[in-house]
Amino acid sequence: MSLPFDPATVDPEDFGEQQATLEMDHEEAIQYVRAVCEEAGFGFPAEFSPSKMLNEKVDADREPYYVLGACNPKMADRALDATGGKIGALFPCNMVIWQAEPGVQRVYHVSIMKIARLLGMSTDDEELDDIIDETGKMVETVFEQLENKPA
Repeated sequence: MSLPFDPATVDPEDFGEQQATLEMDHEEAIQYVRAVCEEAGFGFPAEFSPSKMLNEKVDADREPYYVLGACNPKMADRALDATGGKIGALFPCNMVIWQAEPGVQRVYHVSIMKIARLLGMSTDDEELDDIIDETGKMVETVFEQLENKPA
């Protein structure tokens, strides 16, 4: 299967990639990211540990890895309308936390709103652009807080 574009030429800004490093243990990082996201207006309808599941099911020996499925209901409702319901296949907006090494956690996020636009899911471009702007500001606030965590 070939893609209609070369993924290597896509700028991470086009899909809203954000990353941060936290110097703390894994469980503390999960709680910290959750609190920062809640302060920015996100809730968590889904969360799980792929590493725990894989370590139990297939003896994968994975380092701690956790997914916080973040959602802002007002934005999700608008996004469903702006994409004719298609964006639901990308829900929720995940914040991923993995242990890079003991005491060092990576936080990673991509914008499902921007991905929906790249994939041509929009039925209302203007509305989706407004949602991308608003959710982008929320996520930017989260990552500014994560990067500037007091020691």
